[in-house]
Parts: sequence; structure tokens; C-alpha cells
Amino acid sequence: MKAIRVHEFGGPDVLKLEEVPHPSASPGQVVVGVKAIGVNPVDTYIRAGTYAFKPSLPYIPGMDAAGVVEEVGQGVTRVKEGDRVYVAGSLTGTYAAKTVCAETQVYRLPAKIHFAQGAAVNVPYATAYRAIFQIGEARAGEIVFVHGASGGVGVAAVQLARAAGMMVIGTAGTSKGRELALREGAHHVLDHTAAGYLEQLRSLTGGRGADIIIEMLANVNLGKDLPLLAARGRVVVVGNRGTVEINARDIMGKDGSIRGMSLLVAPADDLAGIHAAIYAGLENGTLRPVVGQEMPLAEAVRAHKAVMEPGAHGKIVLLP
Repeated sequence: MKAIRVHEFGGPDVLKLEEVPHPSASPGQVVVGVKAIGVNPVDTYIRAGTYAFKPSLPYIPGMDAAGVVEEVGQGVTRVKEGDRVYVAGSLTGTYAAKTVCAETQVYRLPAKIHFAQGAAVNVPYATAYRAIFQIGEARAGEIVFVHGASGGVGVAAVQLARAAGMMVIGTAGTSKGRELALREGAHHVLDHTAAGYLEQLRSLTGGRGADIIIEMLANVNLGKDLPLLAARGRVVVVGNRGTVEINARDIMGKDGSIRGMSLLVAPADDLAGIHAAIYAGLENGTLRPVVGQEMPLAEAVRAHKAVMEPGAHGKIVLLP
């Protein structure tokens, strides 16, 4: 079968399309025939060798996909052959025609959600849910500021916060991105390339500030986020690409806090709750994954370049 493999850490060009053996399921495992693959920024960090987790070389990248169960190992009861599923992690990597998952890494995909959307579920929606509710401890009626609301995690955060009864303010760097965030549920969307755009947030909140800020690029924005917090406000750092300098006084007088998060350290019980909530949202229509670009698996190099470019608009998906 066709798969992308990485033999050395480095730039996008280390992604190689190769022929690899078809996998099989051991006890407790599931083989999924992949129909669509989600591309995430974290995939690029792992490929570059700069992420905390480094897989053994060579490896097949990817944690997100959607497809059809082709084989189940002994003892598997959650799914059966022929089930439509989305993948939340993989034992063998998802940039391939087939992927092997632990039984706990596959979740049923509602019939109304097509496979490309299913590939856009795991990292974006699980990250957004954990950031808002489990780490950010959001409550209905609070003000949520999504700093980067037009990408995969941003769109998910907007939909989740709006469905939970919060006032949602987002940012995006293009008119297309701002239109997307508004369409997906943001009450207001600011242009983060415009001078003074953060003063608009103060105005929109009557000077109160945001209760929760979901921060996708902390090395650029964290220092500017802190003065925008309301009393007892929380910044949840979802993404970061370097060091940052802050003034701690900006949170001291507000009992504010900065909270980091990573799906890779989420306990099993938390993950189970996340995916139960995601399935319910997909089923009832409050969660609607947005696919911005679809590319052939052979163009994984282009996908890894595109996912790091500014002006995000939904999710990038590879098709095997």
C-alpha cells in the first residue's frame, strides 16, 4: 500500500511516498481503511524533530484520519468491520492507505459527516474542547476570545463555545477567514493584522475583557493577551513557536492565570469525555468540521508547507 514515510527529521521534503506492506490487527487492535487524513501543525513539529515526542525512524506521520474498519483483532468490541469511524491517534501513523489503531483510538462517525470532515475531527475538536472546558473551565455566559479563529482548532473552538452559551469573539487575518468565523458562530471577529484591533475587544466587552483566551500562537500574542483578561480570567495556550516575554503584573491584580495544554498528556477518562461530547455535537449538528483544502497523499510536502502559512481557512486534508 502507499504511505508517506520519514527517514530523517527535517523540512517538508523528508516526506517520501513509498510502498509499504499491508498491516494486520493484533489482539485489541483495529485496521482502518483510510479515506481521508487530517494534517495538523503538530505533524510538522514532529517531522522537523523539534517536538517533545520523537518517533523512531523511519515512521509514518499523522494522528487524524477517517475511514472504514477493515479488520478487528481479538477482543475488540467497540467497532466491527464495515463501521465508519474517525481516528484519534494511531499505532502506525495515518498518512497511509491503511492505519492500525488501538481499539480506544477509533470512534464512530455519524452518517451525516463525510470522510474529509471526519479527518478534521480529532486534533482540532479534542484540542478545542479540552482547552475550553477541561483546562479553561469555561461556563455559560462567559466571554471567550479565540485568537486565531479561522483554522482547524479555531473553528472548533468557536462552534463549541457558541453552542455552550458563551459570547465568542475571534480574530482572523483575511476577510475570507473572518467571514468563516462569523458563519461558524462567532459574535464578533477582529482583523488581527489591523493596528489597534485589541482595543476593539475592550470596547466590545465594555472594558471588562475576556474570561478565557484561546491562544494559538503564544510567542507572538501572549504578552498582548494578558492585559485583556477579565478578573479571574484564563489564557489557555494551545500553540507556541518560540520564547515570549510577559509582564506578570498583567495577571497579578486580576487573579488571572496562564494554562498550558497538550492532548498527549490528557488522561484516558478526559479523552473519553471529550469524544463523547464531540460525537454528540457531530450528531446534532452543532459541530461542523470545515475542510479548507483537499490534496492527494502524494502532495504531503505541499500540505506541510500550507498548514504553517498564515491566513488559515479550515482544515487541510490529504486523500490517499
